[in-house]
Amino acid sequence: MSALHEKQIGPTMTAITVMVPSQSDFIGAHCTSSGWSQMLSRREKCSMRIKLSLVLSIVAAMACTDAGAAEMRVTLLGTGTPTPRLGSFSASTLIEAGPERLIFDLGRGSTIRLFQKKIPLGSITAHFITHLHSDHVVGLPDMWLTGWLGTPFGSRKSPMVIFGPKGTVAMTENLTKAFSEDIRIRMDDEDLPPEGVVFDAKDIEPGPVYEKNGVKVTAIEVNHGEKIKPSFGYTIEFDGKKVVLSGDTKPDERVAKAAAGADLLIHEVAVIEPELSKSYPSYRAIEDHHTLPEDAGKIFSSAKPTLAVYSHIVFATVEPVQDVPEQALVARTRTTYQGPLIVGRDLMSFVVSDHVEAFAADGNPVKPLAAAQ
Repeated sequence: MSALHEKQIGPTMTAITVMVPSQSDFIGAHCTSSGWSQMLSRREKCSMRIKLSLVLSIVAAMACTDAGAAEMRVTLLGTGTPTPRLGSFSASTLIEAGPERLIFDLGRGSTIRLFQKKIPLGSITAHFITHLHSDHVVGLPDMWLTGWLGTPFGSRKSPMVIFGPKGTVAMTENLTKAFSEDIRIRMDDEDLPPEGVVFDAKDIEPGPVYEKNGVKVTAIEVNHGEKIKPSFGYTIEFDGKKVVLSGDTKPDERVAKAAAGADLLIHEVAVIEPELSKSYPSYRAIEDHHTLPEDAGKIFSSAKPTLAVYSHIVFATVEPVQDVPEQALVARTRTTYQGPLIVGRDLMSFVVSDHVEAFAADGNPVKPLAAAQ
């Protein structure tokens, strides 16, 4: 008898088994292949063709659905700043698309967050740096060396691929010198593969920097200040989907242009109480290197992403607090932007398919904040 069986084997993959009509379905098991068609009535033949056509049509439709269901998964590994807060590690974002696992910035604790996600450090296929401020690269030695260890959470056996602004190659060369004794000991004592501790580093310019397995990464130059050049944001594209990371930047129309119609725009922000800047002028300098909520809202309104998310959240209040002043941040953003918005938290994740879903660190769905009516 005609049958179609399907079994879910992953978030986007379905195993399909098709059983087409056999001759025993129609005339019994004792007929030969040469004689069975002669014994079928015209009606039975027609019925068989209809059944087979229906089965094949269903299979084709399901194949098309699965082919179009390729997704991107974005995880905020670190949404914080240089401040050593336990709840918000320094800047780092993981993007998974097809077989690619890409890390953008390597702030403090990025290896710990990957371990929490049960993702081996050595399985990251490429690493990208926005700029060379310490809070964006201080986790690099840990990712590099711990990812090389012969353990389930390490085991890198090929060079560590890394892209970043001018100075990235020099940094990797100096790190190799700084840790040369550790490298020597581990190769001699633990027989670790020398290829796994080699850097494959490249200083990049704005434009396409990586393209593999259908994933394309493009660097966007952004304005993080006159003395911090170059500084980059990144656009990541896969199967018709687009995610944009602003990097550290002042308000920059180049981000809005790159993020036009994006599925997900992750933007930095600085929310510092005005009274604090009056008492401590240094906060004005910090603000001058970042984007205020009102200006971020203008970028969101211009780009019109499916979902806007804040990460790398710089904040300071007159009365010191440990957590992001979310109410003030959102209220100020809403003066210029009324679309879907989420204030990012460490280990929050986003699944980008034909729509965008958000999940908290515990896996529960997160509903975007709606504008006040």
